[in-house]
Amino acid sequence: MNATPFHPDELAAQALAGQTAKGLGIRNFMPDQHRSFFELLPYLFVAITDANGWPLATMLTGQAGFVHSLDPVTLRVDALPAALDPAAAAFARSREIAILGLDLSTRRRNRANGHIVDLDAGGFTVAVRQSFGNCAKYIQRREAHHAPSAPVLPDRLTNLDTAARALIASADTFLVASRSRAEFGAAGGIDVSHRGGRPGFVQVQGDILTIPDYPGNRYYNTLGNLLGDPRGSLLFIDFETGDLLQLQGMVTIDWSSQATSLVHGAERLWRFDVVGGWWRRAASALRWSFLDYSPVTLSTGTWNGMAASPATLAPDHMNEGVGERSCADAPAG
Repeated sequence: MNATPFHPDELAAQALAGQTAKGLGIRNFMPDQHRSFFELLPYLFVAITDANGWPLATMLTGQAGFVHSLDPVTLRVDALPAALDPAAAAFARSREIAILGLDLSTRRRNRANGHIVDLDAGGFTVAVRQSFGNCAKYIQRREAHHAPSAPVLPDRLTNLDTAARALIASADTFLVASRSRAEFGAAGGIDVSHRGGRPGFVQVQGDILTIPDYPGNRYYNTLGNLLGDPRGSLLFIDFETGDLLQLQGMVTIDWSSQATSLVHGAERLWRFDVVGGWWRRAASALRWSFLDYSPVTLSTGTWNGMAASPATLAPDHMNEGVGERSCADAPAG
């Protein structure tokens, strides 16, 4: 491993935030617990770059075991994006790819970044370059169920329509994909990460989304990438219908301290200017039943300053204490 697992823009983002991280949990191989964890998942979040270099976030599904590790540096995924997925055409040998294994029912999540070394009709194989776990902050628990998918031609969006704005405004979860500057080569790459908060934590004003950035693992993988290449991609999921909203846009980061006065718990803000997207109805073969909010999510606020009490937001049996510890240099999840 290099002296630091972070590329220059990640280090610059850490400096702008006034924080540092050693990256002790970042490895160049997958520990056994990561390898066995991926095999339990019926869904997987991935990010890849399209022909124009834009990140794209999407989700793959299958029966548990469709993701499995051949050895500590190799991950096989027996699935490909659906033909109607805008990310489908981007899958190719040698393409950089980011993988997030996230079990919403337990709040476990592990990441693996690398490149595609093999691709066939049944799926693809990834040579893993980085593997690390993250802590459970801001993850709302949901139980996944298989359901028949009925995909239709996606609606191509040049701006957000009423339905898209409504989904975003009510969301408590989304995925974000980013990429480093190409000149960083193997020191950089693409990344996909989870973001969560109370419903309404993403502010929607026309085609501009403003997102609070809460304390995390201090790695600044996402904001570091966006500092060097402001092109990003967001994935919003309608957990009840299986609809997927995939967006691409330009990001600007507000490193000032005003976020703390606008949204309780936020350390900074970032703005996502939508340039296009795809609304894919019933695209997922999964539906989710809501279980509870993360206690850390319940400690944050919303843009309107109104914070629902835990009693109104969550069932009686919350997982008290889950995610309360610091995420800095989090061990494998």
